[in-house]
Amino acid sequence: MGRFVRWAAVTAAAALLVAGCSGGSSGGDEGEERSGSARPTATGAKALPASLTSQRPDWEGCKATADASAPGRDWQCATLKVPLDWSRPGGKTIDLALIRSLARGGDRIGSLLFNFGGPGASGIAGLPGYAATVSLLRERYDLVSWDPRGVGASEGVRCRGDKETQAAEAVDATPDTPAEERAFLKDAADFARGCQRDAGDLLAHVSTTDTARDMDLMRHVLGDTELHYFGISYGTELGGVYAHLFPERVGRLVLDAVVDPSADSVAHRENQARGFQRALDNYLASTGQDPEKGTRRIADLLDRIDAEPLETYSGRKLTQVLAFTGIVWPLYREDSWPSLTSALGTAEQGDGSELLALADGYNERDPSGRYGLLPQAQRVISCLDDKQRPTLAEAQRLLPEFERISPVFGPFLGWDAAGWCHDWPVPGQYETPEVSAPGAAPVLVIGNTGDPATPYEGARRMADELGQGVGVELTWKGEGHGAYGNGSDCVDSTVNAYLLKGTVPKDGKVCARRR
Repeated sequence: MGRFVRWAAVTAAAALLVAGCSGGSSGGDEGEERSGSARPTATGAKALPASLTSQRPDWEGCKATADASAPGRDWQCATLKVPLDWSRPGGKTIDLALIRSLARGGDRIGSLLFNFGGPGASGIAGLPGYAATVSLLRERYDLVSWDPRGVGASEGVRCRGDKETQAAEAVDATPDTPAEERAFLKDAADFARGCQRDAGDLLAHVSTTDTARDMDLMRHVLGDTELHYFGISYGTELGGVYAHLFPERVGRLVLDAVVDPSADSVAHRENQARGFQRALDNYLASTGQDPEKGTRRIADLLDRIDAEPLETYSGRKLTQVLAFTGIVWPLYREDSWPSLTSALGTAEQGDGSELLALADGYNERDPSGRYGLLPQAQRVISCLDDKQRPTLAEAQRLLPEFERISPVFGPFLGWDAAGWCHDWPVPGQYETPEVSAPGAAPVLVIGNTGDPATPYEGARRMADELGQGVGVELTWKGEGHGAYGNGSDCVDSTVNAYLLKGTVPKDGKVCARRR
């Protein structure tokens, strides 16, 4: 069981599926700061010791990891020490894994940090594969990313093993009986205990705010006076929190596929139910089907699978939750829609193999049965962020509205409100993130009208909450999760001009879809 609709950039989905910004920042902070003196802005309250501010990462060739093969000689890796607890910066530290590729051309601007969402996506694994998409930016920026705390090579958390993860796929995520409800909550509680057992003290220090503070120390150590940043999906929330904490350090920030900062955890699920239903309607219409009838047909298929899971060629059963996941995954990219058509067709004939393969792609399960850790890290981070914890009874009262929004996605997301952080051992930090950034340089906020996971309405809300003169909205009338690099010359050229030249577009600019 888990949050089924992930806030993450899908940088490899196709493979899985068969202005006023300042000019440069290469110099670094003031001399006394570069020599290791305390920097109160890095915590907002506590001064940092010289042992942190004077770090010089030991960059060397990247090696293969459990999540990624070695990326090649253009890439360098290093570690950065950050405080475990930012309220005690002189105390225990943890290591963050960093990756970079140096700017290839002249007139270098500085470092450009990337976060690919999740929360919990690995920058070490993701950035090399994304480099071709941002090849023009690579001429003037050092491309930099990292595994945030609690992720991958940066003190990654493993809450349960592969066999336990596979067993959990049989737990009914839309329980119909008291016994199924008990199993649903027990699975959530077991997951939480596994996280606490593995993470220990770290479990209370993997929040978005913690990571935003890590980013500012990273900026300083990399030698940049301002943070230049490209955040995708959940990375937009992280970017907004950074801008709030350090408005004077904001350089050129791009937020693409924007998480609505005004929505609490229940409202996020409602937003996602609307977003995925909108994407499903667009998909169905593209195949010549009536969206309402097609939605009902898919909901009926899920009900049948709930009663009797489908056989697959692998011998594993396609449960309802796996079928649902297999439907979600191809909606992240329009060019994956044909795979959904094929998978639904074979499932209706009684073969769940194709939907299972799609679900495995989303769950990062390889043919050997090994699962990636992004879904686990996502839950660990978001449950520390989210203060709102609906009970089972509260979620049940929400279900009719979720089902009204979407007969396909609503039931899963409604129940998920109760199960996701059930019996979590540490309290959440906020109802909604604070992203107001008065005085910051303009931040480019991009919404895609067909985005399923982060509906485009969130972009306007992010722009408004960043503040007048700070949030600048760009809209793309497209499909899929995110806009940059997804086929719009208008979007790409606007973003490139902003990042490379500091050209801020007019707030409200719209890029039409090419026909």
